[in-house]
Amino acid sequence: MAETLTPTALTLKDIAREAGVSLATVDRVLHNRPGVRPDTVQRVKAAIERNSFQPHVAAAELARGRARRFAFVMPSGPNPFMQQIEAYLGEMSAWLAARRLSVETVATDVFDASALAASLEALSGDCDGVAVVALDHPAVRAAINDLVDAGTKVVTLVSDVPSSRRHHYVGIDNIAAGRTAGALVGRLVGQRSGKVAIVAGSQGLRDHAERIFGFNQVMATEFPDLSVLPVLEGRDEDDRSEQLLGQLLGSHADIVGLYNVGAGTQGVAKALSEAGRDKQVVFVGHDVTALTRRLLLQGVMDAAISQNPGHEARAAVRVLLALARGEPILREQEKIRIDIVMRDNLP
Repeated sequence: MAETLTPTALTLKDIAREAGVSLATVDRVLHNRPGVRPDTVQRVKAAIERNSFQPHVAAAELARGRARRFAFVMPSGPNPFMQQIEAYLGEMSAWLAARRLSVETVATDVFDASALAASLEALSGDCDGVAVVALDHPAVRAAINDLVDAGTKVVTLVSDVPSSRRHHYVGIDNIAAGRTAGALVGRLVGQRSGKVAIVAGSQGLRDHAERIFGFNQVMATEFPDLSVLPVLEGRDEDDRSEQLLGQLLGSHADIVGLYNVGAGTQGVAKALSEAGRDKQVVFVGHDVTALTRRLLLQGVMDAAISQNPGHEARAAVRVLLALARGEPILREQEKIRIDIVMRDNLP
């Protein structure tokens, strides 16, 4: 299967190479000229669509003479998934430059509503578009609305604030992700009864709250022999998550399942190992990173609900660009899917 090109490499030559045709053939397909077999046309068009290739975009942007600046407001701290998104933004530098775009990342404490709101307020009048991993809080909602009122295009990324006037949300269906996690924990626990622990970053983050809601829905309706314990809030920090879960494991010998809603995965795994229960407790979490890959291979973690950080980074930029140009958003293209990853199907 052909591998999708990274946005930094999108040229006619690359499309030709991926489709296995000549540069002249790609040119014929782009201009609807005759002389190309139907199956070849489909192959070229598939490569173009797969990579969202727009051959005349760069020339059009240069002709407009309009440079645009976007800001991505991201969580501070060592969150591996968020670091993956930032890394993909870095890989897009050539794609961005060709469209006269610049993207900067702003690190802030997204668990602190005042700090996050202040970071957003500081961008007013300074950016054409802002993508933000947002806390669902009145102060953050007001800061988003102020940006929109000032003419800035705003996209929420990963975690939404639907009551704000943000223009678009880029991320997965988090309720569905939580329901998936609940089904996995319940089925993998099997015939055992007992308690289930939940570790989240913060219930103030909409994505975490929605995942917990979906998880509890499935637990309550499908697995009545499993009792869900109150949510621990580890702020996506390893040390805090380890400490909180360690205390909970010490208080409840009958914990048979665990759902880690966000990051802090290393701390969660360490607490399980130190309690000698890393092979007894069904452990489901999120995202495929170097750490979760290792935990899956070791059998400490049973499943990870994965979303594509590269797709999210590219989708957020493309949505902001479409909004800035007044163009329609290709909603199906920008829809973020989830995958269930276990040891035997690690990508």
